[in-house]
Amino acid sequence: MKTYSLEEMKDKHIGKQGTPNRDAYENELRLEILGQTIKEIRQERNLTQEQLGVLVGVKKAQISKIENSFTDARFDTILKVFKALNAKINFNVELLNQKMAID
Repeated sequence: MKTYSLEEMKDKHIGKQGTPNRDAYENELRLEILGQTIKEIRQERNLTQEQLGVLVGVKKAQISKIENSFTDARFDTILKVFKALNAKINFNVELLNQKMAID
């Protein structure tokens, strides 16, 4: 019986890296991880979604949507959430080896 790596399975069923389907999958996965992280920190801080919403200046429903990856929240909202949670956040930027077309 042949075994396949996770990367091979993703390539076969979702698409190879750099394809639109794979990019969409990877972005959705990142949002899900971000939402789960926010939820875990909120719970560690003993805050309800409503209480966090008050601290951030949004409604409870917005916090729920962020935690459950149902929305593409604005970047500044995400930063406010982490600030309200008293959590440090780091972002990594990766430059791709692609030539830029300048017209």
